[in-house]
Amino acid sequence: MDSKRFAVWPLTPERWGDLEDLFGPQGPSYGCWCNHFRMPQRLRMPLLGAGARQLFEERVRRGPPPGVLAYADDEAVGWLQVGPRAHVPEWNNPRRASTPLPDAPAEDERNWAASCFFVRKGFRGKGVTGALLAGAVAFARESGARLVEAAAMDNRDKRSPEGLYVGPESVFRRAGFVEVARQKPGRPLLRLML
Repeated sequence: MDSKRFAVWPLTPERWGDLEDLFGPQGPSYGCWCNHFRMPQRLRMPLLGAGARQLFEERVRRGPPPGVLAYADDEAVGWLQVGPRAHVPEWNNPRRASTPLPDAPAEDERNWAASCFFVRKGFRGKGVTGALLAGAVAFARESGARLVEAAAMDNRDKRSPEGLYVGPESVFRRAGFVEVARQKPGRPLLRLML
């Protein structure tokens, strides 16, 4: 499938059921429900599963949309968490590959992060990740973002699809992202100026 065959929309409360269907009853990444970069591990771990789902649903209901969903026809087939760096404080941790640079501080809500991908089995390797990223960039622009950054896996890292939750470097490079730092081996910090 070509990435143009996927529609991408921000995750609003009306689309919550689609995200639940995509993630399944346990949620992706052992029940994380996209809270991994939103809170420290000591707070996150006790919530895995139902608690994490409830916390994420409350976040979606409050707004703004914390990311985008990709659809094949009426079925959600992919998710990308994208939004201001300030909304994912653990992504800004100084020990991470995604540590902010002085010219793009986390406190500036115009500096966005594309932090977590999830693609439904059966749709992996079919262009969903590229479609999600294109939709996320459009969403960021429409929301007044100045830039979007990602700490992708470089193309030499051959991990499982689940291990690529941060996205492969090649997808970002095709979308025009450029490397601005390499704070950890195998994990370039990539940026797209909007």
